[in-house]
Amino acid sequence: MFFNFGYIDPVAFNLGPISVRWYGIIIAFGILLGYFIAQATAKRVGLHKDALIDIIFWSAIFGFIAARIYFVIFQWPYYAAHPAEIPMIWHGGIAIHGGLIGGFITGIIVCKMNNHNPWQIGDIVAPSIILAQGIGRWGNFMNHEAHGGPVSQSFLESLHIPRFIIDNMYIDGKYYQPTFLYESIWDVVGFALLLFLRKHLRIGETFFLYLIWYSIGRFFVEGMRTDSLMLTSNIRVAQVMSIVLIIISVVMIIYRRYKSPQPKFKDAGNLSWPK
Repeated sequence: MFFNFGYIDPVAFNLGPISVRWYGIIIAFGILLGYFIAQATAKRVGLHKDALIDIIFWSAIFGFIAARIYFVIFQWPYYAAHPAEIPMIWHGGIAIHGGLIGGFITGIIVCKMNNHNPWQIGDIVAPSIILAQGIGRWGNFMNHEAHGGPVSQSFLESLHIPRFIIDNMYIDGKYYQPTFLYESIWDVVGFALLLFLRKHLRIGETFFLYLIWYSIGRFFVEGMRTDSLMLTSNIRVAQVMSIVLIIISVVMIIYRRYKSPQPKFKDAGNLSWPK
């Protein structure tokens, strides 16, 4: 049984000596669902079906690599002493901001090579990215990680969340804040918001709105977590990155509105690399 009336085993099943973990299954499901949603939008815009496959495939691969590298960099004293654990993403995990940076750079390169407009592609995939992030947080839940500080059982019950979540927030003798759930809900709401607003926004603005929405939620959730990557003893890396992304996104929206006017997403059609 995968479920034991409360406790969820991080390992979904075994294939001989290989343990297949829920973490990987859930992340893969999030990416796949996001792909189908983005592909439907790309078809309406007029993109060839293979265009998005190339962009998502390479961005996902290099995004995962960058996410792990980012995590390892900020935990370097540990990994310098345990180099064999560097590729073991199930030990420590990955950093989403690193994945965003790696995926963004890779996406731009692929867009340039194939003459696609990167801002339009960003608008197409932004809702899918935040949905995949919201789904992916359940992988952290299955691993019993990325939680907040200790709380009482009565506090969790007052949130009126399902019992199996409360049971799995009981880790090493204590109950903890289900920060994964807060971020997951925030991301799913963001997904719905981006889908609703996208047709009214100009090219590039959906992507920047995604960065703003995600960063606001991440800033506050990160403040509750106990496993944050730290820049200093008091400053969390993810919170600094969130502030930076919010500022950059707001500035870019304003700049592009007044200095480089773009068509609305719904009116744009298939755009090529900007000249």
